[in-house]
Amino acid sequence: MSNTILFDFTKTSNIDNWRIVDDGVMGGRSNGNFEINKDGHGKFSGEISLENNGGFSSLRYSFDTKNVSEYSKVKLRVKGDGNNYQFRIKSSNQDFASYIYEFETTNNWTTIEVPFEAMYPAYRGQRLRRVNFKGDQIEQIAFLIGNKKEQSFELLIDTIELE
Repeated sequence: MSNTILFDFTKTSNIDNWRIVDDGVMGGRSNGNFEINKDGHGKFSGEISLENNGGFSSLRYSFDTKNVSEYSKVKLRVKGDGNNYQFRIKSSNQDFASYIYEFETTNNWTTIEVPFEAMYPAYRGQRLRRVNFKGDQIEQIAFLIGNKKEQSFELLIDTIELE
């Protein structure tokens, strides 16, 4: 099976279904933003604050159920700032847990390969005693930064595809 693009950012991309969820849901003070930059890339940026037990910002994209059983990984083309990020998948938008893959970024465009079987289940920062992602279906993908420190961040996203 050929690769399938989940999202390809361009200057005319509709990003209405992408949303920021910061630690404000728990009283924190972090502030994330998302926009298409002048070069047509998704730009997830902001400030992480540890005030009021805060410490994370996430960018989430929900969509109709996608069968991914023919694929084994996600490929991300990203350019970062040297910070560590998480790529997250939910099989269903109703799930409380996410499947997580942590990756480092550099100031250069990089393709990150995220094998499904390497994505571990977690909820609110706690790893769960469950099997890793089976790779059957997805309804949400997300990026999260939460490195337990106050910091500025900027992650540029070009493409997200299934392989």
